[in-house]
Amino acid sequence: MYFAALLARTEDGWEASDTELDDVETLSDLVDLAREASVDDDTVIVFIEQEDAWFGVLRIEGEDDPRIYVSDGAAAARSSYGEILTKEILGDDQDDADTLDDLNLDGTEDGEPLDRDDEDDEATASADGVPAEPVGDRLLLADLGMSESQLQELDSDALGEIADALGASDVLETVR
Repeated sequence: MYFAALLARTEDGWEASDTELDDVETLSDLVDLAREASVDDDTVIVFIEQEDAWFGVLRIEGEDDPRIYVSDGAAAARSSYGEILTKEILGDDQDDADTLDDLNLDGTEDGEPLDRDDEDDEATASADGVPAEPVGDRLLLADLGMSESQLQELDSDALGEIADALGASDVLETVR
């Protein structure tokens, strides 16, 4: 189950609307949806949350490229909407990176293992090479009142806390 909302900045403050993601298949679809909610190319924040497993924030400003943050890359990559966001952040070449990692490029003749703790690497990455940690632009809300450290510390009711920092908690609650 997903929850998605748009917050559009206007001269009078933030305006919120809930949104259906049924027609969203690509990042471009999501960006177009956000731009439709924009007034005079002002800032639009898209919140997507999947049952407390992960959340994502997409920031659109005019025709600029979107800025994206996802709370847990690996969890998001396993869901349809999260995969859209993580592919944009990490690129489509994740499978190529895994293949290069599998090659013996460490300079040893017999393929001896490197002196590193592979278990730590496995703990922070999924099978697809997507990190099981926050990914994306950790500063996308800094100028709006939420620092990088505050964003990374969020877990339960993250969207409510983000809206509170933006001064938009009342309008977000109207669409929840």
